[in-house]
Amino acid sequence: MTPPRKMERPKDLAGSWKRLFSYSRQYKKHLIFALICAIGGTVLTLLGPDKLSEMTDLISAPMMSLKAALEQGGDLSSVRLRIDMDGVFAIGVTLVVFYLTSTLLSMMQGRVMATVTQRISQQLRGDISTKINRLPMSFYNRTTTGDILSRVTNDVDTIGQSLNQSISTLVTSMTQLLGALVLMFAHNIWMTLTAIAASLLGFVVMFVIMGRSQKYFMRQQENLGRVNGHIEEIYAGHNVVKAYNGEKAAREHFIYLNETLRKSGFRAMCLSSLMQPLMGFVGNLGYVAVCVVGGLLVMDGAIGIGSIVAFIMYVRFFTQPLSQIAQAMQSMQSAGAAGERVFSFLDAEEMPDESEKTDKLTTVKGLVEFEHVRFGYEDSDRIIIHDFSAVAKPGQKIAIVGPTGAGKTTLVNLLMRFHELNGGEIRIDGVPISMMRREEVHEQFCMVLQDTWLFEGTLRENLIYCSENATEEKIKAACKAVGLDHFVRTLPNGYDTVLNENVSLSQGEKQQLTIARAMIADKPMLILDEATSSVDTRTELKIQKAMDQLMENRTSFVIAHRLSTIKDADLILVLRDGDVVESGTHEELLHKDGFYAELYNSQFDQSA
Repeated sequence: MTPPRKMERPKDLAGSWKRLFSYSRQYKKHLIFALICAIGGTVLTLLGPDKLSEMTDLISAPMMSLKAALEQGGDLSSVRLRIDMDGVFAIGVTLVVFYLTSTLLSMMQGRVMATVTQRISQQLRGDISTKINRLPMSFYNRTTTGDILSRVTNDVDTIGQSLNQSISTLVTSMTQLLGALVLMFAHNIWMTLTAIAASLLGFVVMFVIMGRSQKYFMRQQENLGRVNGHIEEIYAGHNVVKAYNGEKAAREHFIYLNETLRKSGFRAMCLSSLMQPLMGFVGNLGYVAVCVVGGLLVMDGAIGIGSIVAFIMYVRFFTQPLSQIAQAMQSMQSAGAAGERVFSFLDAEEMPDESEKTDKLTTVKGLVEFEHVRFGYEDSDRIIIHDFSAVAKPGQKIAIVGPTGAGKTTLVNLLMRFHELNGGEIRIDGVPISMMRREEVHEQFCMVLQDTWLFEGTLRENLIYCSENATEEKIKAACKAVGLDHFVRTLPNGYDTVLNENVSLSQGEKQQLTIARAMIADKPMLILDEATSSVDTRTELKIQKAMDQLMENRTSFVIAHRLSTIKDADLILVLRDGDVVESGTHEELLHKDGFYAELYNSQFDQSA
């Protein structure tokens, strides 16, 4: 199994965060309010130790007076040993008000930030959804579905959680850090310098760990996308995996991808998890240092006991933000890595803007002209269609036949403008499709492919997909025409039955449903890519009769592998290596005894 390419370091984490903040501009007032709440709540919390210091001094004042009288040998009867309970009560009430207000402000800040971050996540998901419809088909040829889903879900969720946690945490922690530093200097310079010296170690450790863990967060997000892509691929092709006994190979590759994800996740989390215990050690070291220096200062009479009590709390307010800042920076790293993946998707090259194109088809006759069409896929230098020219007259049934790889499906994809031509032109009723908007081109066609597509919803919703004005009579007539009416009658709720894992549809029934959908859409032209390949012969004859009725007075393009199904075609185009080598009716081509006759006879030889 080929290992994935070597991971690169994140290219522009700072740029990703600038882009993320640009999404927040419309919520500027909300963010300012949240930041004011965070700062206000932190300031009130910081004022608490100062009040506690006053309370401690009031409580210890009688003991200090007694100590002073004993040292001076004075009259102890004059010493007042009563504690000022009114002052203690007043300070206690003030502290309760401070802490309740701080809690209320924190709750308000948390609610506002949760609302803003969810709005930003919603906008990101919406932008990704919009972007998906603007990307060319070549993008999906080189990107797995699971990786795209991972960006919509995991990466956007990571961004939302990080925005919610990191921004408010950083503001609160920085306010707490700076506020504690100012109040510590106001109380005593020497104890403040002691706390700073002990905490500098924490800053050094934090930035060293951040520098080493940054690349692993990016690898973790990319590896998660690969795991999701593999799971989605194996789940979608589960029957094939089982049929070819590919479970072992699939599991081995999953184990490899899972192990790669584990290693990158382990390295990222292991390094980042070192911050908490290291910051705890730094905080405890700060407590010890402050207690030692503070004790010496108390013995010298430079400060009171209340100052030590306040200072111990200030040291906690000073060292605790270091750990919180480290966690916030870790969260920002993860969000930056996820943001880089999301924005790389949003910055992918889109299909050219067509808002200036105004050409439209009013009454479509169905004249389709291919003139020297040349095409090769965007991510390849190989030319698939070399020099294709043909004319489909209104109402004709055009069959496109040829061996595998001849360019049959590619040709109809070009007709639908799923890809752009390298040369030549395709015209509908004389109007080049390159001069029309893609939506205008798509509006002219119904398309039924070999691969059926159904979504989880009611049977009715699947039938009238993008044909909301379809009547009940039209729905029933289409289902009856393709032989689906008996199946509908067996469903518990008829057309209102939800198609999910509890409703088992065979591949043939799915094909009948998609054909009925095309009949209900009732577009001017049809594209059928072996539309009856998954049904039995009896059902095929019934569907073919309904399709013949539907194709009356409509230009139809039929990709056929079973040549017996296109004998009545008005024009058969025989493709070989991207070129039309023969064209004509069934009888004319057999009479020529050329490549078509060889294909036709080989099918009968195989059946014999």
